[in-house]
Amino acid sequence: METQLNLFSSEKNTDENVILSASEESPNVKKSFVVDASHNDSKNVKYKSLEEAKTAAMVCKKCALCNGRTNVVFSDGIENAKIMIIGEGPGENEDLQGLPFVGRAGQLLDKIFASVNLNRKEHLYICNIVKCRPPNNRAPLEEEANACSEYLKAQIKYIDPKIIILAGAVAVKGILKIKDPKITKIRGQWIESKDPLLANRKIMPIFHPSYLLRHEWNKNPDSPKAMMWKDVQEIKKAYESLTRCE
Repeated sequence: METQLNLFSSEKNTDENVILSASEESPNVKKSFVVDASHNDSKNVKYKSLEEAKTAAMVCKKCALCNGRTNVVFSDGIENAKIMIIGEGPGENEDLQGLPFVGRAGQLLDKIFASVNLNRKEHLYICNIVKCRPPNNRAPLEEEANACSEYLKAQIKYIDPKIIILAGAVAVKGILKIKDPKITKIRGQWIESKDPLLANRKIMPIFHPSYLLRHEWNKNPDSPKAMMWKDVQEIKKAYESLTRCE
């Protein structure tokens, strides 16, 4: 779904919870971040199984988004996936079909991961910050994201992904609690979190595919689509490293 253009500004991220652990001055050093979210109480998951969480989500009325939904959009993909992709929320097509990322942006997301031979039928688990469509495809409000967080916590715990991909600034904000994430600064970087639920997982922000749809492909290495190509190759490399260790 569409995200706000101002979320992709190039201002420096000054959030005190983000610590740059590699030199910003050297372009040859891949940057990584440590997010201090140890104060979050996310290790306490309300549900005893993924199925229990899904059953509760299907009849959820914890926020006003339930009033406009056609379907609850819980997830798609496989439940033993090493890679979890988290977006912001359902759009119109997702609301109608009850599946995440099935509109134009979702089709592009599928093509991006198919380019490195990864797909939702064999490798990926896909979900969103909120499970019901916000009006007019707007970004979820903080209270809506908070109301839905118990379902997302259960998804992370029981899918137990080794790699979490955050598609867009809304997902970054919802998962890492960075107040004003600048995707152009942190996309493609591996992030470590001290949050007990996220510890020991590789986390990477990427551009939301709806943002990519607004940009034509060109060979400029600084273009959004060229950067996305680099990011998905890095994701595939991390995935292959995991499979070699099994």
